[in-house]
Amino acid sequence: MVPPKKTLLRFESKDGQFRLEVSPSDQFTSLLSPILDKLPKSVDSTTITLSNRPFGSDARLLSSLEGVTIERVGLKHGEKIFLSYSDQAPLNGHGNVPKTIATQPHNSSNRLNGLPILPSEDVIITEAPLTSPTTTIKNPWEVIQQSSLDDRLDKLDGKIPRLRDQKMCRHGPKGMCDYCMPLEPYSPEYLAEKKIKHLSFHSYLRKINSATNKPELKSSYMPPLSEPYYRVKRECPSGHPQWPEGICTKCQPSAITLQAQPFRMVDHVEFSSPALINSLLDYWRKSGSQRLGFLYGRYTEYTEVPLGVKAVVEAIYEPPQMDDADGVTLHEWENESEVDEVARLCGMQKVGVIFTDLLDAGASDGSVVCKRHIDSYFLSSLEIAFSARLQAQNPKPTKWSDTGRFGSNFVTCVLSGDEDGGIAISAFQASNSAVEMIRADIVEPSADPSVMLVRGEEEDDGSPSRTRYIPEVFYRRINEYGASVQENAKPSFPVEYLLVTLTHGFPTESTAIFNTSDFPIENREVIGESQEFTSVAKQLGVGGKNPEKGVRSASDFHLLCFLHKLSILSKEEEALLCRVATTHDLADGFQLLNTPGWATLLAILQESGERPPKRPSPLSYGATDGSIADDEQLAKRFKGASLRDSILHR
Repeated sequence: MVPPKKTLLRFESKDGQFRLEVSPSDQFTSLLSPILDKLPKSVDSTTITLSNRPFGSDARLLSSLEGVTIERVGLKHGEKIFLSYSDQAPLNGHGNVPKTIATQPHNSSNRLNGLPILPSEDVIITEAPLTSPTTTIKNPWEVIQQSSLDDRLDKLDGKIPRLRDQKMCRHGPKGMCDYCMPLEPYSPEYLAEKKIKHLSFHSYLRKINSATNKPELKSSYMPPLSEPYYRVKRECPSGHPQWPEGICTKCQPSAITLQAQPFRMVDHVEFSSPALINSLLDYWRKSGSQRLGFLYGRYTEYTEVPLGVKAVVEAIYEPPQMDDADGVTLHEWENESEVDEVARLCGMQKVGVIFTDLLDAGASDGSVVCKRHIDSYFLSSLEIAFSARLQAQNPKPTKWSDTGRFGSNFVTCVLSGDEDGGIAISAFQASNSAVEMIRADIVEPSADPSVMLVRGEEEDDGSPSRTRYIPEVFYRRINEYGASVQENAKPSFPVEYLLVTLTHGFPTESTAIFNTSDFPIENREVIGESQEFTSVAKQLGVGGKNPEKGVRSASDFHLLCFLHKLSILSKEEEALLCRVATTHDLADGFQLLNTPGWATLLAILQESGERPPKRPSPLSYGATDGSIADDEQLAKRFKGASLRDSILHR
């Protein structure tokens, strides 16, 4: 019996071309499995269509061709079929990545650079935690939910109005010419006149969108934003084995040329009250150690910059940490989600991080050493890596990007000495290239804070790495002759190429939503400050004749977080308390006074007026005289004493 003759069909899609050998009697629906094997895993199989022309109007869904054979359609040997399909779109810019990262052992005897790999054991390949850039979202402007601020700025015209030029304008008061017509928000002349160093994000968006999508061409709309991607693409359409077994020009990253980022995601950082900074500095004054805190607030429009955005800081939460004179070590923050929930009830979110880098000058006048200046550094390589990781954890959803996200609004602030010996605030952001280079494990911090190291393809123990691909990295600089030259970034390059500077300040009139800051701050037991029931009773004025005053005193973010940890109030009562703390509405305050949860809280505070006894010290076992009480009182006196003089003038 003669075997049936095979027919070769060619398929072309947006991800490449491939061929399949089929039998004329095969049905089209039987081709679904071999077609999916040649396409990326993110393809939605229910959206695959076939056509004999690219972008043909006669395209048919593959699932609708059940019972139709290839011979019946009349396809001949070598004919081409065009495929069209959609990807499974992730929501809000986040891919469907499993919580547990998949790992897969690989065996290989060769490497990309020709060096052999010892076959002693399998090397575990850790998949990239983020999806490939080929996993784009179809029509992201329809499925991505961005912030209300971005929606509001998208609707603004953004044009910069200009008055009539008395010298150059020859028209009447209702006319307009080139000398008085409004400027675009990205006008270089206006930015230079106002000394604005970076474009705002929405100004940059208008600029590249005008170049990407031109209505006069009547072409299909394309999202103008695309995040940098410096890793090997995991789903290459060429059909070769997955890296490191194979690689080609389609899946390997291109060479990186670092340049100063022309835009910034946030233009200004505004602290609602100077008390926020003084509270953080107070820890350094008492202990001589550095301190770190996370900024909670909101984003709003910044009118000083065209289409600008500013972060308004309303509270600083200090997570568990171990502080030293030269740095901070963060511990596990177990109640981070609970603090974020309290902030959400107050209409806030996590907007950034702030830390101190202070060293007393020893002049006994409060002056500090200036360590960060133009001849040293403004943000060290280790701090840039730390900021980049935080920004990667807080991406910005936007409908103008093909992946549904672009950059981050997370900011980094530093309290350090200035050139006059005073304490100054500096605000920065890591560039989008810095965030991706940290994700791809291309760079690492250096012992010299002013430079960043480019990693090699070998592991720390000298063995070849199978999880890291290092492309060529270059940066441009002005040489001694005033010419722009390109330099190889290996082994190190200046950190200025990886950061963006922001402005900062305080409002002319206080607009803080929290009107008190007397409650002890969390995680400060090392300097004798702790959050206890007695502190809550004192803050709320338990036992007083004016309960309304106690409700008003609850306007403290640290107190709200402590009350949330007690779990005395119900969810509705806690939401009402947060609303009273931020809006100061008397009607809501009287409603809170009449809730059962608030009455239970006051009863507990009244019953626990005395401080609970501490756990006895091992040295106190067997003592029968009154020396223990004297020692405890002496310890309390030393616990509340200031350690500033003993540490700074040691």
